[in-house]
This record gives sequence, C-alpha cells and structure tokens, in this order.
Amino acid sequence: MMLIVQPFIEFSFMRRALVACIAISVSATPLGVFLLLRRMSLVGDALSHAVLPGAAIGYLLSGLSLVAMGIGGFIAGLAVALLSGAVSRFTPLREDASFACFYLGSLALGVTLVSLRGSSVDLLHVLFGSLLAVDATAIVLVGAISAVTVMVLAMIYRPLVMDAFDPSFLRAQSRWSAPLVHALFLILVVLNLVSGFQVLGTLMSVGLMMLPAASARFWSCRLFGMLLAAMLMAVLASFIGLFSSFYLSLPAGPAVVLSAAILFFISVLVGPCGGLCRRD
Repeated sequence: MMLIVQPFIEFSFMRRALVACIAISVSATPLGVFLLLRRMSLVGDALSHAVLPGAAIGYLLSGLSLVAMGIGGFIAGLAVALLSGAVSRFTPLREDASFACFYLGSLALGVTLVSLRGSSVDLLHVLFGSLLAVDATAIVLVGAISAVTVMVLAMIYRPLVMDAFDPSFLRAQSRWSAPLVHALFLILVVLNLVSGFQVLGTLMSVGLMMLPAASARFWSCRLFGMLLAAMLMAVLASFIGLFSSFYLSLPAGPAVVLSAAILFFISVLVGPCGGLCRRD
C-alpha cells in the first residue's frame, strides 16, 4: 500500500498533477456523458482541436503563459462552435461534417502558428501538455473552471436531460429555450477542454472527457449511475496513469489517457450493462 501512495506523499508535483486530474474528472466527464447521449461524441474531439489556434496566438504573444493561451483557446473554441452551428443551420451541411471541416483547419492553423516561433519541444508541450509540470496557477485555473462547470451544470441539469431524451418536450415548455441550453452546454465543453489543455494538451484533453463517459455506459443503465461511474473511472484512470508514469518512466498525460482507454476495453468486455462477456 505504501508503494502505491508513496509518490503522492513525497513529491509535490505528483500531488498537483493528481489534483488537476481529479478536478477535470469531476467537471469534464459528466459533459462527456451528455455528449454521448446527444450523439455528439466527435464534437468534443473537434472542439479540442479547435482551441489550438487561439492557444497558439496566446503563445505567440505571451510565450507559455497559461492565462494568455487559455483565453485564446476559449475564444477560438467558442468561435468554431458558433460558426459550425451557423453553417449547419443555414446550409445543407450537417453539424458533424461542419465541425470536422473546422477542426481540421484549426489543427493545421494552430500547428503552423506554434511552429512560426517555437521549437519542436514547445509544439509537443502545446499538443500533449506537461502534466507533471502543473503549477499553482494552473491548479487555480483548472479548479475555478471545474467549480463553475459543476454549478452551471447543476443549474441546467433538468433541461439538459430533457434535450438529450425528449427535445420536443423542452421546446414545448417556456422556462428554458433549447438554443440557450445548447449554447451553455457548448460553452461548458469548451471551458473544460481549455482546462484540460492546460494539463493534458490539445490532443489528449478530450481523452479524459470521453473515454470514462463511454466506459460508464457499460456499468449503469441510469443517468445518475452513468455520471457517477464516469467520474470514478476518470479518477481511477488518473491515479493509475500517474502511478505508471512514475514507476515506468512514461509520459504522464498519455499514460492517464491510455489508462482510461484500458478501462474502456475492460468495460466493453465485462461491464454488466451490455458487456461482451455478460451477454446471455
């Protein structure tokens, strides 16, 4: 037991990394569950790439400043979400195709902008994060985004559930409008991807949002159970990934996401709600 907790007791950078991952797990994975329910799984991936140009502009202006890159990433991600929605609404192109087109362009633009000034090390830092280098500023930012997300999600929980299971009922009642709920939800997704970008990088941040959410589908058939299972699996993946990173000298961010992927495959095999080995 001491071998398991020793890295987190002795080293402050391990504790900071674990706290950051737990904060992301609590706020991002419920959003991942709703993305799955709304059949918008790939939207999270698209938006995680969409924050890159804004983060790159913040990097060009201020170097590796978390605040500048975070603000730039949020603006870029929100702009792509709004533009994709407008294109899908006013043209025959569907929303998933619109997001795909915007995120491919955003990824290429972001990599180009970072490469104009930075080295390959800087580019890897932006794309894959530096989980073990999380400092107090990043912890405060991630914690604040997590707290805001939980509060807003609690406020819009009921209309969000209605929109996921019965959109016509949400449109029929007058207290909440469907476009407002959708907009608030996308803002929360972008915020949490920016939060995850600070820790896991633009390419890895969506992993801790979607993989535990997909795994939770195999452990509960009820929404509350899925939300709880997703958060617990994200926290478990964070702990296992950081533990493996410390003892096996693996890159921390990818190790966390890889742990979440392994838990997903285990869930597919033995999960009580549709797992392959549990079918009669």
